[in-house]
Amino acid sequence: MKNLIIYAHPNSDSLSHFFKQTIIESLQESGQEVEIRDLNKIDFNPVLSLEDMKGQRMGKVAAEVQKEQDFITWADQIIFVYPIWWTGMPAIMKGYIDRVFSYGFAYRYDQGVQKGLFTGKKAIIVNSHGKSKEEYEAIGMDKALALTSDTGIFTYCGFEIQEHFYFDKADKASSENSVEWGNQIKSLLKENTMVV
Repeated sequence: MKNLIIYAHPNSDSLSHFFKQTIIESLQESGQEVEIRDLNKIDFNPVLSLEDMKGQRMGKVAAEVQKEQDFITWADQIIFVYPIWWTGMPAIMKGYIDRVFSYGFAYRYDQGVQKGLFTGKKAIIVNSHGKSKEEYEAIGMDKALALTSDTGIFTYCGFEIQEHFYFDKADKASSENSVEWGNQIKSLLKENTMVV
């Protein structure tokens, strides 16, 4: 299986970085192909400009956007790794989606009916956040996150979501937590390998 990791976190000592490395090692051990797009490392410009918007309407995108779209076209499975900041994705990840998931590439409308164009592609989302699962459930933030990201972005564009991990109290995570969470990710990746 061809796997694309889209990663957003500037700190190489972060939990997100640990997750990314765990995923890379697990996929490589099982002989799968892996490409990594570290958005901070490649200095991806997340700002959707007026020029971008005009180009998208004509089916044209900037060269840096086309490069990212080529990676997505290549991949069978895309794994998004990013923390939840201010109850959403980091700006660089949101900007990546704004620019790369363009009309005619990620979705389109056929006679007024929306159609996701990533049908046949799998997605795994790996998030960490500081609040506890119980706190998020009490205020409905768990449902809000699922609605805005899973439904509003990934499913909308046609992805088949394999799993959306929410690792809570990440700012207080122990090494035991990290190992346990890493094992959960590895287990899912192993299952996906057996299915394919």
